[in-house]
Amino acid sequence: MAHLKEVVVDAWHPVALARFWEEVLDDFWVAPYDDEEIARLASIGRTPETDPSVALVGPALCIYFQEPERSMDHQGKLHFDIVGGPRAEVTRLVTLGAEIVQVHARYTKMRDPEGNEFCVQDPAGTDSSTDLSVER
Repeated sequence: MAHLKEVVVDAWHPVALARFWEEVLDDFWVAPYDDEEIARLASIGRTPETDPSVALVGPALCIYFQEPERSMDHQGKLHFDIVGGPRAEVTRLVTLGAEIVQVHARYTKMRDPEGNEFCVQDPAGTDSSTDLSVER
Protein backbone atom coordinates (compact mmCIF):
# COMPACT_ATOMS: atom_id res chain seq x y z
CA MET A 1 0.00 0.00 0.00
CA ALA A 2 1.34 3.43 -0.90
CA HIS A 3 1.28 6.48 1.37
CA LEU A 4 1.46 10.09 0.32
CA LYS A 5 4.85 11.47 1.34
CA GLU A 6 4.90 14.92 -0.26
CA VAL A 7 3.40 17.02 -3.01
CA VAL A 8 5.60 18.69 -5.62
CA VAL A 9 4.41 21.74 -7.53
CA ASP A 10 6.31 23.22 -10.46
CA ALA A 11 6.64 26.98 -10.04
CA TRP A 12 8.50 29.65 -11.99
CA HIS A 13 9.03 31.53 -8.69
CA PRO A 14 9.14 28.85 -5.96
CA VAL A 15 9.89 31.21 -3.04
CA ALA A 16 7.01 33.58 -3.83
CA LEU A 17 4.55 30.74 -4.44
CA ALA A 18 5.56 28.94 -1.23
CA ARG A 19 5.01 32.18 0.69
CA PHE A 20 1.58 32.61 -0.94
CA TRP A 21 0.52 29.11 0.17
CA GLU A 22 2.05 29.68 3.63
CA GLU A 23 -0.41 32.57 4.03
CA VAL A 24 -3.33 30.54 2.64
CA LEU A 25 -2.91 27.34 4.68
CA ASP A 26 -3.10 27.19 8.47
CA ASP A 27 -0.31 25.26 10.19
CA PHE A 28 2.10 25.37 7.21
CA TRP A 29 5.39 27.24 7.14
CA VAL A 30 8.31 27.69 4.78
CA ALA A 31 11.18 25.54 6.05
CA PRO A 32 13.86 27.70 7.66
CA TYR A 33 17.36 27.88 6.19
CA ASP A 34 20.32 26.85 8.30
CA ASP A 35 23.94 27.82 7.59
CA GLU A 36 24.62 24.57 5.74
CA GLU A 37 21.67 25.09 3.38
CA ILE A 38 22.63 28.73 2.75
CA ALA A 39 26.18 27.56 1.89
CA ARG A 40 24.79 24.89 -0.45
CA LEU A 41 22.67 27.48 -2.24
CA ALA A 42 25.64 29.86 -2.51
CA SER A 43 27.68 27.07 -4.11
CA ILE A 44 25.16 26.94 -6.96
CA GLY A 45 24.87 30.73 -7.24
CA ARG A 46 21.58 30.98 -5.33
CA THR A 47 20.24 32.52 -2.12
CA PRO A 48 17.15 31.72 -0.03
CA GLU A 49 15.32 34.31 -2.16
CA THR A 50 16.23 32.50 -5.40
CA ASP A 51 16.08 28.92 -4.09
CA PRO A 52 14.99 26.59 -6.93
CA SER A 53 13.22 24.22 -4.51
CA VAL A 54 11.35 25.49 -1.45
CA ALA A 55 9.69 23.27 1.17
CA LEU A 56 6.39 24.20 2.77
CA VAL A 57 6.11 22.06 5.89
CA GLY A 58 2.80 21.06 7.45
CA PRO A 59 1.56 18.81 10.21
CA ALA A 60 1.34 15.66 8.07
CA LEU A 61 2.57 16.73 4.65
CA CYS A 62 5.40 18.60 2.96
CA ILE A 63 4.72 20.57 -0.22
CA TYR A 64 7.73 21.36 -2.41
CA PHE A 65 7.68 24.20 -4.90
CA GLN A 66 10.40 23.73 -7.51
CA GLU A 67 11.52 25.32 -10.74
CA PRO A 68 10.56 23.21 -13.75
CA GLU A 69 12.67 22.80 -16.82
CA ARG A 70 12.08 25.95 -18.85
CA SER A 71 10.65 23.92 -21.72
CA MET A 72 7.87 22.47 -19.56
CA ASP A 73 4.32 23.76 -19.50
CA HIS A 74 3.63 23.39 -15.79
CA GLN A 75 0.29 25.17 -15.51
CA GLY A 76 -2.57 23.04 -14.29
CA LYS A 77 -0.53 19.94 -13.45
CA LEU A 78 -1.82 19.89 -9.88
CA HIS A 79 -4.32 21.76 -7.78
CA PHE A 80 -5.34 22.06 -4.15
CA ASP A 81 -8.81 22.00 -2.63
CA ILE A 82 -9.05 23.98 0.58
CA VAL A 83 -12.00 24.43 2.95
CA GLY A 84 -13.01 27.80 4.32
CA GLY A 85 -15.91 30.21 4.59
CA PRO A 86 -16.01 31.13 0.91
CA ARG A 87 -16.89 34.81 1.02
CA ALA A 88 -14.32 35.93 3.59
CA GLU A 89 -11.69 33.41 2.51
CA VAL A 90 -12.01 34.24 -1.19
CA THR A 91 -11.72 37.94 -0.40
CA ARG A 92 -8.60 37.29 1.68
CA LEU A 93 -7.04 35.17 -1.06
CA VAL A 94 -7.68 37.85 -3.69
CA THR A 95 -5.79 40.34 -1.51
CA LEU A 96 -2.90 37.84 -1.42
CA GLY A 97 -2.75 37.74 -5.22
CA ALA A 98 -5.22 35.00 -6.20
CA GLU A 99 -7.95 35.55 -8.76
CA ILE A 100 -11.49 34.22 -9.05
CA VAL A 101 -12.14 31.95 -12.04
CA GLN A 102 -15.69 30.70 -11.38
CA VAL A 103 -18.14 30.70 -8.50
CA HIS A 104 -20.12 27.46 -8.03
CA ALA A 105 -22.79 26.35 -5.56
CA ARG A 106 -20.39 24.68 -3.12
CA TYR A 107 -16.98 26.01 -4.11
CA THR A 108 -15.12 28.86 -5.81
CA LYS A 109 -12.50 28.05 -8.43
CA MET A 110 -9.47 30.35 -8.19
CA ARG A 111 -5.93 30.77 -9.55
CA ASP A 112 -2.83 31.41 -7.48
CA PRO A 113 -0.33 34.12 -8.56
CA GLU A 114 1.25 31.77 -11.15
CA GLY A 115 -2.08 30.71 -12.67
CA ASN A 116 -2.40 27.32 -10.94
CA GLU A 117 -6.05 26.56 -10.23
CA PHE A 118 -7.34 25.67 -6.78
CA CYS A 119 -10.77 25.52 -5.15
CA VAL A 120 -12.16 27.02 -1.96
CA GLN A 121 -14.92 24.73 -0.71
CA ASP A 122 -17.79 25.82 1.50
CA PRO A 123 -17.65 23.68 4.67
CA ALA A 124 -21.43 23.96 5.07
CA GLY A 125 -22.07 22.76 1.52
CA THR A 126 -24.28 25.75 0.77
CA ASP A 127 -23.92 28.50 -1.77
CA SER A 128 -22.74 31.41 0.35
CA SER A 129 -20.41 32.77 -2.33
CA THR A 130 -22.66 33.60 -5.26
CA ASP A 131 -22.92 37.28 -4.37
CA LEU A 132 -19.18 37.84 -4.21
CA SER A 133 -18.22 41.31 -5.32
CA VAL A 134 -14.45 41.34 -5.06
CA GLU A 135 -12.56 43.98 -6.98
CA ARG A 136 -9.57 42.65 -8.86
